[in-house]
Amino acid sequence: MCLDRKNGRRRPWIAPVVLATLVACGGVGPGDNGSGAQWAGTVTDSAGVEIVVNPDSGTWGPQDRWTTTEVLRIGTTGDDPDYQFGQISGIAEMPDGRIVVLDQQAQEVRVFSAAGEHLRTIGGAGSGPGEFGLGAGPLLIGPGDTLVVPDLSNQRVSRFSPEGEPVGSYAMDFAAGLPMAWMDSPGGQIVSQVRPLNLPGQETHDPNDVLVLRGSDGAITDTLMVFPSGGTISFSESGAQLEFFSPEPVWSLAGDGVVFGVNDTYRLGVYGGDGALERVIVKPSEPRPVTEGDQQIMIDAFVGLWKSIGLSGSQLDAAREAIGFADFYPAYALVRAGPAGSIWVQHLQTPDELTPEELAAFDPQSGFGSSTWDVFDPSGRFLGSLDMPDRFQPLRFQGDRIYGIWRDDLDVQYVLILRVEGTEEELVG
Repeated sequence: MCLDRKNGRRRPWIAPVVLATLVACGGVGPGDNGSGAQWAGTVTDSAGVEIVVNPDSGTWGPQDRWTTTEVLRIGTTGDDPDYQFGQISGIAEMPDGRIVVLDQQAQEVRVFSAAGEHLRTIGGAGSGPGEFGLGAGPLLIGPGDTLVVPDLSNQRVSRFSPEGEPVGSYAMDFAAGLPMAWMDSPGGQIVSQVRPLNLPGQETHDPNDVLVLRGSDGAITDTLMVFPSGGTISFSESGAQLEFFSPEPVWSLAGDGVVFGVNDTYRLGVYGGDGALERVIVKPSEPRPVTEGDQQIMIDAFVGLWKSIGLSGSQLDAAREAIGFADFYPAYALVRAGPAGSIWVQHLQTPDELTPEELAAFDPQSGFGSSTWDVFDPSGRFLGSLDMPDRFQPLRFQGDRIYGIWRDDLDVQYVLILRVEGTEEELVG
């Protein structure tokens, strides 16, 4: 499923969903990854696929553990609207260093210099050319450094020149499926995960999501992966049904390939440039039950959110009826490709782990990702866990930088850019 770096095209393939079966212990024993600590896992071979079984502990010691440092913070609690953010839904850095931020609440894109100085604002609320609805996001960098903004409310994807001028849009074809996630590659390729709606009354139901590559006009130019749909959202005669924490496919573009898993188990498949499964990464994980108390916390949070957007009493009752919960939490929240070929896996933070202050400010739209991430080297060996700043929500990994949202004690949002330190020393050789 690779991105062909020479001609910019991808070779089509359909990945198997079932990852390689784990084989009996044996093969390569503990080894030294160059960090000064021994890795205590095993690597075995299954039909040419590496099965990397990791222990609970990583190889990082006090001297070689990666850290993050703050590069830039943009935002204010003052009166300048150019630096006030309501709901950030996308951040990107242009090749010339400009920082571009999509504010979903303000329905506009703001452009800042590399030093964080506001340069201009693009768009505004509405449905006309270059305008955004409330569902706009994320912010992607497309071919020719164009800005690409999916907009669910307006059912389209808008495009802007590097200077911020509208250069057209294309419609979202909901009949072909609901876009679940978007990502851009370093080469400007736009990839989206599409889930069939499977509405009541349809003669046939498609059980699979697809990962597709899109051209600048929105046309699907390649199918990269096909895998079973998750169970979080479904449709019945009474409307949409939500089952929180139901197993979901999780993926990230990584180099010329993809890292993919289903988050009910801590097991990831790494697919290379030719679309073949190269290795499976496994790490111990104990299932955690979703308690009745956790369910009530979530229901209360969503009711508060729905009330804030004006749902009536009967609408609130219907929304409550549509909510269900899986028996267990996922094994992890997100997976991302990090610097120096590393793979990052985000821990989950459950409601019972929140402080009373955090519970009072709990926002169900921000998800359940923890500030703790597991980091694996390119061969799939567990290096250790890294803690990002509290109240920080990463949106983009790019090179050795992490771009995301930081919230202060008053829940005011800021753009925060971090740099990962220690990668060169750790992964040399």
